[in-house]
Amino acid sequence: MANTREYPRTKEGSNIGKIVIDRDLCIAAVSCIAVADAMYQLDNESKVVVIDANVIDDETLIMSAESCPTKAILLFDKAGNKIFPK
Repeated sequence: MANTREYPRTKEGSNIGKIVIDRDLCIAAVSCIAVADAMYQLDNESKVVVIDANVIDDETLIMSAESCPTKAILLFDKAGNKIFPK
């Protein structure tokens, strides 16, 4: 099983219910941090972690996930369906 971390998202008005980081895919390219530095940081293993799942809007969250070269950021809607990557 993949080494993942799940972060629930409870932001009012958001269609995204959960963010999952696949730590095996993360290569610390930090493109997600460049897009949304208020949401992500690198941990002591140089892997991205979510520090606040509700701080940015859905559009910026999707852009941050799309910026990841290895698609290590997975986004799920409130019903649990994967919306990114497709």
